[in-house]
Amino acid sequence: MLGSDVEERLAERGAADGHTSDPALLDRPIPMTPQSRALLRVSAAVAALVLAGCWYTAPDPTPTESIPTAAASIDNQARQFIANGAVAAVVRVRWPGGEWSKAYGVRDLDTKKAAQLDDRLGVASVTKTMTAVTVLKLVDDRLIGLDDPVNDVIPGFTTSLHPPGPITVRQLLNHTSGIPEVNDALPQDPDFRPVLAQKMTMERELELAGTLPWTAFSVGEFHYSNTNYAALGLLVQTLRHRPFAEVLRDEVIVPLGLSKTSTDRVDIHAADLLHGYVTLHGERIDLTDNSYNAGLPDSGAVSTMGDLNTFFAALFQGRLLSAASLAEMKKAPLSRLPYGLGVWMHSDGCSSGQRYEGRGGFWEYRTVAVVSDDGKYQAAMSLSVKPMATELEDSDTSKQRDLYSDQVESALNDALDRLCQQ
Repeated sequence: MLGSDVEERLAERGAADGHTSDPALLDRPIPMTPQSRALLRVSAAVAALVLAGCWYTAPDPTPTESIPTAAASIDNQARQFIANGAVAAVVRVRWPGGEWSKAYGVRDLDTKKAAQLDDRLGVASVTKTMTAVTVLKLVDDRLIGLDDPVNDVIPGFTTSLHPPGPITVRQLLNHTSGIPEVNDALPQDPDFRPVLAQKMTMERELELAGTLPWTAFSVGEFHYSNTNYAALGLLVQTLRHRPFAEVLRDEVIVPLGLSKTSTDRVDIHAADLLHGYVTLHGERIDLTDNSYNAGLPDSGAVSTMGDLNTFFAALFQGRLLSAASLAEMKKAPLSRLPYGLGVWMHSDGCSSGQRYEGRGGFWEYRTVAVVSDDGKYQAAMSLSVKPMATELEDSDTSKQRDLYSDQVESALNDALDRLCQQ
């Protein structure tokens, strides 16, 4: 979101991570049906982006002859992304008995040093899944209930946002609170630099969103909004009596050994960063600095594809939450909408069940992480996209960014389909 990495910041303003209530924009790619996904696979040559490694612990490894077949189309698509101007792509895929990973492109357009598998980047709204874990841990610890109202618990919730009625923890987690999108309250000037020069906070997100109308009619309907997770971060902070970033570190990052994951501001001179770019009036601008949204519960995490796979594996294998809370996370509030408590849902080509996804998008980056219901199959990919104007300067560019996200998602799921069917 604007309060996240530029893309999520502005891009998320332009679609929940990016601009409207449509669950498909920037930091939240469009959820696809099996039919539309099949068409995309064909038209995008299975857009199967870079897959990445996997060390898992299951006993029956996939036959080695199937691995190249599963990875071939992804490798081809990744090369096409780079050939068409993308800066870098990194993919890691893990399945019972094996893994595959690869990095493409360069870390930055100045030194042109090759991208590496453990390079870091802002993962935008994938952060929301991590935040959801800290919230559900509050439920597990009986500090609050999923269906308890938060109006008088979260500082500034009532005075800043003026909710039309009681709002519950669950409604914030699954985006059915109707709360206004903070990014819609930001300036729409094509020159986004003055906005990004300021540090965003959770409190400020609530204040900005509070300048927009919140109607009773919107409560109960799915409306993707970063403000939901800003409020949840304040909830965690209030009930734990500690800064949100500390709670996330102590409850998720450290226990899982996610050594490449943090909510801190990055050192843009660090060697292990994938740089991301946009253009403004034809001039290339490096947006790698995450000072605007560092630490925000809706979009402020920096991570690697390896760490994301580790996180999603642990989560869906039941190592972070109680069985009851994990089951709640997997429930969609509306049958037509594939979103649970902090995770997107996706049909599993190998079973009658679901896969689950974290999706993130800034103007400069696209990230998708996919995991099977049992946590045994994981695939994550990041893409530093071709430098292009933001939708504030050229509205057509949002469609291209959305296509990138769809291609990444399709590629990862295609690969998992091929692997689990062996």
